[in-house]
Amino acid sequence: MLGIRPIASQKPTPYATAADFCRIFREDMNRLYLLAYLLTGDQLLAEKCFVRGLEDAGKGNPVFTEWAHSWARRTVIQKAIEIIQPRPAEGVGSKVGDAGPAGRQPAEVAGIVELPAFERFAFVMSVLEHISDQECSLLLDCSRGEVSAARSRALQQMGKAASLRRKRAPIGAGDQDLRDDPGAALQLEVPPLAASA
Repeated sequence: MLGIRPIASQKPTPYATAADFCRIFREDMNRLYLLAYLLTGDQLLAEKCFVRGLEDAGKGNPVFTEWAHSWARRTVIQKAIEIIQPRPAEGVGSKVGDAGPAGRQPAEVAGIVELPAFERFAFVMSVLEHISDQECSLLLDCSRGEVSAARSRALQQMGKAASLRRKRAPIGAGDQDLRDDPGAALQLEVPPLAASA
């Protein structure tokens, strides 16, 4: 006699599956693509990096589900390193990729993309992604001192570029106060509570 056998329920695994990584790359597409773009400095290379990251995220050693988002970002970083191969010996003047029309991207993004490759990687990984200098040095195959020096150069170059943009901006009546006191831009104007009622 044929009977209906209950299907054994699968126990949830503590490890992220390929479907989990597909979901993460779909939900965090903008953030992961921006990470790839900031690292590669080129739209086409960023797309390639994103796709390779998606393909490789679920491969290899199992990753706990709680760590899947971090692993997806790390995979994108590793793919960008494979594609660009940034080296400290490149010097301050070397750059890879085509940032695209500067007018179409925010000044902050343009400032990062304009950095030389090694400085760009050191800045994005350590400052924006909060990866330790030790971990950056392992991923970039260099010393911690080289990571720290590259980050400093990146910050100096971005500071100079921001200063030049500020000097080139047309001066309006209210802008002169900002030139005299750059810290004034950080003050927020909050409307009185009575006005919002």
